[in-house]
Amino acid sequence: MTAFEIRSYQDLKVWQEGMNLAEACYQLTIAFPKEELYGMTSQIRRAAASVPANIAEGYGREYCPEYIRFLRIAHGSLKELKTHLLLSARAKVGLTDTQLVTPILRQCESVEKLLPALIRSLENKGSRE
Repeated sequence: MTAFEIRSYQDLKVWQEGMNLAEACYQLTIAFPKEELYGMTSQIRRAAASVPANIAEGYGREYCPEYIRFLRIAHGSLKELKTHLLLSARAKVGLTDTQLVTPILRQCESVEKLLPALIRSLENKGSRE
């Protein structure tokens, strides 16, 4: 396998980064109050897991426009996740500390750059076929 050969969605850097992001979100929410289990904890975990899950599901589609649609859904989940993280760290909400959220937000930004790049690549590939 060459350095650029993609055999599976698991070979995609954006999926790998999405998995790292989801893992970080799970770790962060372990310290959330138990009464938030069905509230913010659930929302953050669901949105975080949705990012790599939609990348994987889209990859499994055989029709490029569907793949792109799932990548856009992943991008939307990423925006939702960032909103939940920012809200959790607000002083009046107080579920977590800004210092704990900041590195996770940086991970979000990394994935946020990779998703549109993959979408553009697929759109360009589709326009050449």
